[in-house]
Amino acid sequence: MTSTETVTGERADLLAMLAKHRFFLTFTTRGLTDDQARQRTTASELCLGGLIKHVTATERGWGDFIVEGASAMPNFEEMTEDDFKQRENEFKLLPDETLAGVIAEYEAVARRTDELVAAVDLNASRELPKAPWFTDKEWSNRRVLMHIIAETAQHAGHADIIRESLDGQKSMG
Repeated sequence: MTSTETVTGERADLLAMLAKHRFFLTFTTRGLTDDQARQRTTASELCLGGLIKHVTATERGWGDFIVEGASAMPNFEEMTEDDFKQRENEFKLLPDETLAGVIAEYEAVARRTDELVAAVDLNASRELPKAPWFTDKEWSNRRVLMHIIAETAQHAGHADIIRESLDGQKSMG
């Protein structure tokens, strides 16, 4: 694979945007205990540890999609209630999980994604998995990476609200 240190142009821009939004997401957890990272502070079910788990799973899944295609992701039309119930755990920091552990996993997934950004054909497209929210038939690797950036940025904003509700700390202003 190509080193991310030698990347220029569009790839460097993609890496910079990923790094920026990843930083804001994880920065919201600075100084927190595992119990605080589990705490719901708003009307939603979201907690900081769960958001990081979700973004990790999302980034991992889309990275797998870039490498393997739609078969790497679940066919949402075939998922059962039990499958969806299990997926809910992706949004929670479970009692046997630690904030440090989920952040370490996120960093590992981020390194893999960064290597993909540096090496893949950004124009190559793959057929999307079956899901009711996809109106397109396929996405390019570039679009997948932009989707990962958008997901990360959106959830960094959620995390900022959760953290401010927890103890008044802000990460984005």
